[in-house]
Order: sequence, then structure tokens, then C-alpha cells
Amino acid sequence: MDIAIVGLVAAALIASGGILLFVAVLGTISSTVFLGMALVAALRHLSASRQAWTAVHGGLTAPAVTLLKPVHGAEPRLYENLESFFLQDYPDFEIVFGARSLENEALRTVEALCAKYPHVRARVVLSGEPKWPNAKVYSLDKMIASSRNSHFIITDSDIVVKRDFIHNIIAPLNDPGVGCVTALYEGIPAGEFWSSIEALGMSVELPSGVMVADMLEGMKFALGAVMAVRRDSLRAIGGIRATSEYYSDDFVLGNLISQAGYKVVLSQVKVGHVLTSRSFAKTFGDQLRWMQSTCYSRPWGHFGTGLTFAVPFGILGLMSAGAMGHWTLGWALFAWAWLNRTIQSAIVGGFVIGDKRSLALCWLYPLRDLIGFFTWAGSYSSSAFEWRGELYRFTSGGRIVAARLGSTADEPEAVVAEKFN
Repeated sequence: MDIAIVGLVAAALIASGGILLFVAVLGTISSTVFLGMALVAALRHLSASRQAWTAVHGGLTAPAVTLLKPVHGAEPRLYENLESFFLQDYPDFEIVFGARSLENEALRTVEALCAKYPHVRARVVLSGEPKWPNAKVYSLDKMIASSRNSHFIITDSDIVVKRDFIHNIIAPLNDPGVGCVTALYEGIPAGEFWSSIEALGMSVELPSGVMVADMLEGMKFALGAVMAVRRDSLRAIGGIRATSEYYSDDFVLGNLISQAGYKVVLSQVKVGHVLTSRSFAKTFGDQLRWMQSTCYSRPWGHFGTGLTFAVPFGILGLMSAGAMGHWTLGWALFAWAWLNRTIQSAIVGGFVIGDKRSLALCWLYPLRDLIGFFTWAGSYSSSAFEWRGELYRFTSGGRIVAARLGSTADEPEAVVAEKFN
């Protein structure tokens, strides 16, 4: 009897091993298809970038531009990041910084830069405590109201750019049919190991998905690192406050502008996203929050993302094939999964984004692919998340509800501005 039971258990294990091996092969095929699509999309983007460069340098007009820069406390390399915007080679621009109060430590850096570059028009708009779920959007609404210009560029405080940034990013908005321009970015690590892994994801994983989406259906969303818009396209969606209930306000902004009949353009510009030194737990938590946002805002697309990972299926193939005695097949599946992601890192990150680290460390990118799979899986575990000291939860459509907010005492209706120069 005991022998019969052992035989049944063994048969069940072999059968389940066959099922797992089938899943591994299926995942290997789907991730390989995604790699092929990413490489084609990369070539397409490079070709479009050359055409865009020719158009930008073909004598287009240079409208007055307002740079909108929300800041939130002191950050590593904040001075260098913000200074890159003061150094812009552009004839007519101003910088508007947004903060809740003058106690914001980042304003000390802003004040120092204003003193160093007195010829650059810059000011600070104080928003007070946010009354909307998305505090950044609440601040942006007041910042936009303080400007008379019709062209805006929204960038994060951890972004660093080249001197020709404004000239290149604003050019597509000369076309009245274009309502939003966004850009890919290169991850710049703080120095330690986990920061390097996170930076690889920014230079490889994100642009791969964005370029494939652009190739398949066109840009219908924006990336928060850089968003250039005109006042008329904002007015068409009801203003920036239309994104106030969402964590992924960047995605929603581009999506609403697209629905309003405008084009969303993926620029040839590449900017730097400067990372801070953080623990693995903090890094994983931030990535999990981004994945949660995608899970609620684009549930079916997010579910399909699971088939684009390669290394998890390679590991599953190695284990399941090995359990059935097919070690050669198992190691072949694992080796191809690793090579798959290595190629992706070298081509997308190294050549398209121009990140030399993605080329030098392409052999390490598969580890980022594995971590990305766990964050994807973890995104289905909870709707709650913490964001800059506030507790929120996701609801249907990607909207967020604040579970704990700061003071909501009445603020003056007028925008409060503090001029530094």
C-alpha cells in the first residue's frame, strides 16, 4: 500500500512538473516576443529621433516657457539638478518652484541658485496644505495660475537636463495638434548596489515598455519626469486638477489630453533621473507602489506585463525540467532567459537611452528583471501605500484616497508667491 502511495505521489509530481515546464516554455516564448518588439520599437524610436532633431534645428519658433518645479525637502544632488534648469540656453523662460511653506528645506537651495543666477526669472509659489489627494497636483494648479505664459514644462526635482533641454522638448508643441510632449530618462544611481539595480530598471525596463506602447498604439499617456503642455490642451481637460485624484497623475494627464483629441509625443530628449541612497526595503517599496498604481489604472495591461518577464520563467524552466531529469533543456531555458535580458539592457539602455552603465552592466540586468517580477506579483497583495509621509489607498481606476492627511484648514484663495529675484 505504501509503495502504491509513493507511486501516485511520484506520478503527480511528474505531471505537475510537466505543467510547470509548459508554463516555463510559454513564458520564455512570450518574453522573447516582447524582446523582439522592444528591439523593433527601439529602432523606430531612433529613426524618429533623427527626424525630430532635424525639425528642431530647422528654425521653429521659441515661445515663452514656464518651467514648473515642485520641490519637497532636501535631496542629494538637488543643487546640481536644479542648477541645470537655470543654465538653459533658451531666450525666454521662467522657473516657478512650488512648496507648501517657506519651511521647506529645498527652498534654501532655490534661494542660493536665484542669487547665483539673478538674470533668470524665478519665483516660489506657496500652496499651503493640500486639499486634494495628490499634493503635487494641488501645488501645480497654483503654480500654473501664477503664470501668464501658454507653454509649460513640468519636471520633478530629481531630474537633471542638458542646456538645450527646453529648446528640444518644447519644439513639438509648435504643432497645434500636439498637446503634450514627454520624455524617457536615464537612471543615475547614488552609488550603492541596490541603487544601481533600480537605475538599470529606469534605463531599460521602463523605456522598453514605453517604446513598445508607442509603436503599437501611439502615446496615450505621459511620464512624470518631463511633461510639456500648452494652456489650451490643459483647458480642454478641465485643467491640471482633472488629475488630482490619481497617484499616476502623469499617466492620466497624457491620457486625458489624448482623449481630448490632441497628440501626445514621445520626445527624442533623454533626461537624467537622479536616485538617492536607500535600503533595499525602501527601493522595493517604491517600486511596489508604482506597480500598484499600474495595477489599478490599467488592470488588463498590467496583468499582461507578467508575460514580458524572462528570468522567472527561466528559473521555473530550470527547476521543472531538472525535476523531470531534463537538465540540458532546463539549463538552456535559464541561459536564454539571462541572455534575453542582457540583450535588452545593452540595446535599449546602452544604445537608445545612451546609458553606458546599462551596456557595461548588461549581464546584471536580469536580476532587475527578477525583482520586477516580484514587485508585479506583490502589486496584487494590497491597495494601501505610503507616499511622502502620508497614507493612501488605491481605488478603482487608479484614484487614491487619503487615509491620513495633514491640516486641511482653509487656505487663502489667492496664490501666495515669494520672489527670490
